Amino acid sequence: MAEKKLAAVGAEADAEARTAVAQAELEAQIADLRTEIARLSESVSAIGTGARAVVQGEAELMTERVRERVREEPISTLLTVAGVAFLFGVLARR
Repeated sequence: MAEKKLAAVGAEADAEARTAVAQAELEAQIADLRTEIARLSESVSAIGTGARAVVQGEAELMTERVRERVREEPISTLLTVAGVAFLFGVLARR
């Protein structure tokens, strides 16, 4: 009977040791995941900043092109805008 109790105590200690090892491994994995998430967040932020700069640059370039076009050909630009506005008006009535 004493041997059974001793074996049970040994098995319980072994189970506790395995649980402690598994818990330590999980904590290490969680720490790694947190580090990875932080790195991914930084990457997404950098990509967003770069994309914003590109879009802003393109918008400025297009604005400048429109201004040049209006200065070079004011009548045709005015007629084009009037035509587009007329089409929107016709489509909006339907």
